[in-house]
Amino acid sequence: MENRLFFKFERNALVGDITGGLTAGVVALPLALAFGVASGAGAAAGLYGAILVGFFAAVFGGTPSQVSGPTGPMTVVMTAVIMHFADRPATAFAVVVMGGIFQIVFGYLKLGRYITFIPVAVISGFMSGIGVLIIILQLPVFLGHTEPLGSPLSTLLALPDMFISVTNISAIIIGCSALACIILVPLLQSKKIPPALVALVVATAIGINFFPDSKVIGEIPRGLPSLLIPHISLSDIPEIVSYSLMIAALGSIDTLLTSLIADSITRKSHNSDRELVGQGIGNIIAGFLGGLPGAGATMRTVINIRSGGSTPVSSIIHSLFLLLLLIGAGSLAENIPLAALAGILFKVGWDIIDWNFLRRVRGMPHSAIGVMVLVMLLTVTTDLLTAVVVGIVISHFVAAQKISQSQLDNIQISICNPSSYRN
Repeated sequence: MENRLFFKFERNALVGDITGGLTAGVVALPLALAFGVASGAGAAAGLYGAILVGFFAAVFGGTPSQVSGPTGPMTVVMTAVIMHFADRPATAFAVVVMGGIFQIVFGYLKLGRYITFIPVAVISGFMSGIGVLIIILQLPVFLGHTEPLGSPLSTLLALPDMFISVTNISAIIIGCSALACIILVPLLQSKKIPPALVALVVATAIGINFFPDSKVIGEIPRGLPSLLIPHISLSDIPEIVSYSLMIAALGSIDTLLTSLIADSITRKSHNSDRELVGQGIGNIIAGFLGGLPGAGATMRTVINIRSGGSTPVSSIIHSLFLLLLLIGAGSLAENIPLAALAGILFKVGWDIIDWNFLRRVRGMPHSAIGVMVLVMLLTVTTDLLTAVVVGIVISHFVAAQKISQSQLDNIQISICNPSSYRN
């Protein structure tokens, strides 16, 4: 694999890169805060991840116009990691570091080209499952319950009691106002104003003026993050490796699918293996500094390209913009209600669900539908890696059965029609 430590600066693209990077940064701000809070690591961890992964993946990666940072799928995995190592936060971020190392190994083994060969039904199933997971995990916050309820299944089982006993009407009003903004703004606006930012501002204003006692993000650390040095015992290694492989595999799939989308818009080709190395470097540094793991972010990448971004400089500007906000305006984010972030994440989860696949379900083979539903259920009830592995194995068995049946049919045709043999 060709090594590239630094990208080539293109002066002619600078104006577009500045516009694209600033626009992507504005879009990334509410999402980074929301993902950080949702993961349990805190709002600052979401910003650290957006800044660090966005910067280093741009410098060392292989998709020039891509913007990286925390995403819904990566946040779901990180939430499970943080819950598992709740008493040892540094160990949780060691998982992020090792996940980045695995991504670099994937890149140097040239596995990037194979990741995109995963069957469509499997990708659709686990993306839809992730969307459902995000919605499930945010329901308690939306209803005013700020304490984590554990696994998605335990959250689902607790929902009836939460709906019956809920008394925090303020959280529901704030969450609904954020959700309404993020849905209605794209329908009403004449200019390209990020709906998530509008939702954040409006819901925060409602919380501050009408519900001052609502639960908020709280204190955000000022300045730059500090280095985390985890203490790892031998008994932790199997679980760390398992979680880190999950982060590496999911981050690689998420990133390269976004790279393909970027290619389709820019009419250029990305370097899959180099992109994995860049993402790995970004995640290693993010892990050492307490940032969430990241991947290529589809919405931020598309917005960056549509706003004029075409080189890695745009993602670097996006990261620097977020860094300046963290250093100079971090206190403003401390009063953002948690319910507002839940409303924003509801829309994120809804958009991740593969509605295009579901709309075409009537004309699809039963096997593809079955694989999609199975992977989605396993994603919600077990873990993402198990869901993807099971989905791939079943898909390959189905494909092998079809090939075998086709060969048998051809043999039968040949037996019934001897004239089909040729000398």
